[in-house]
Amino acid sequence: MVYLEHVNIVVREMQSALDFYSTAFPHWKVRSQGSGDWYGSPRNWLHFGDDTQYLAMSDNGQGENRDLKSLNLGLAHFAFVVENVEALIKRMLDAGYEIAIPLNEEPFRKNVYFVDPSGFEVEFVEYLSDLPEERNLDA
Repeated sequence: MVYLEHVNIVVREMQSALDFYSTAFPHWKVRSQGSGDWYGSPRNWLHFGDDTQYLAMSDNGQGENRDLKSLNLGLAHFAFVVENVEALIKRMLDAGYEIAIPLNEEPFRKNVYFVDPSGFEVEFVEYLSDLPEERNLDA
């Protein structure tokens, strides 16, 4: 079996990143954390997730994330499958986060996008079918 264990991102500021992802995933926790040196620059790091997958985050990110509307190289977005996308949207909006790309409802999935405080676009998708041939249909 192959699955994605973690994504490692460099964020501007740890607490705002942790607030965003804690809102999205209230059942996740900080698995480990510490501080260190990254090629001469101090940084704090943490692993936030559950027992099988997590986000690895390091702080003190510099500069701007890529323009999400451009064709520049870099990460376009990453996605998480959730059980209830409407509940996630409510949590995010109640916490003050804005929707980047509105809820899209298709016959076999619903998805929405938010941008985290460091400029990463994050997709949240709820599948309405267990059949891969339906889940993977392009609308």
